[in-house]
Amino acid sequence: MDSIQEEFSAEEQKEFFEILKARFEKNRNRHKDLEWAGVQEKLEAHPEKMKSLWAMEKTGGEPDVVGYDQKTKEYVFYDCSPESPKGRRSLCYDLEAHTSRKEFKPENNVIDVAADIGVELLTEEEYRELQQIGSFDAKTSSWIKTPADIRKLGGAIFCDRRYNTVFVYHNGAESYYASRGFRGALRV
Repeated sequence: MDSIQEEFSAEEQKEFFEILKARFEKNRNRHKDLEWAGVQEKLEAHPEKMKSLWAMEKTGGEPDVVGYDQKTKEYVFYDCSPESPKGRRSLCYDLEAHTSRKEFKPENNVIDVAADIGVELLTEEEYRELQQIGSFDAKTSSWIKTPADIRKLGGAIFCDRRYNTVFVYHNGAESYYASRGFRGALRV
């Protein structure tokens, strides 16, 4: 798979800032005490993070600010698309799982795609935090960061939301489904 991060022109960057700002203003419940000016200032100071947000957007993630870490002085973005990002589905969990498949290999794996974008997979705790600010993955599911002891045994975990409840499931790490992708976290 080619790099998901791609260059974008000054005009595209300006348009993307407008998209991010509009999403930020429309979804104030995700970041009640934050102001857009501070977010934009941080983004302008870190153009490499803009590339990651752009890649999140281009793959269907609809990134938005979900918090501010007082300790590190960073804004926290998550993929906030209603369903698992379309451009990041049908992927097994990691390279080991991808390599182990003898036939019907998916195009890639979530760990490598996340690294290419420049994001981290959500942890179970982060996934549950996301679900506190909205309803996500009502029809899809999302791989989450799998603890090493589970992965060592060949498994990987994913989450979804059904019946107004967040469920955590397991699968073989080599599995992949058209309705399962992953959500990323980015700190700026």
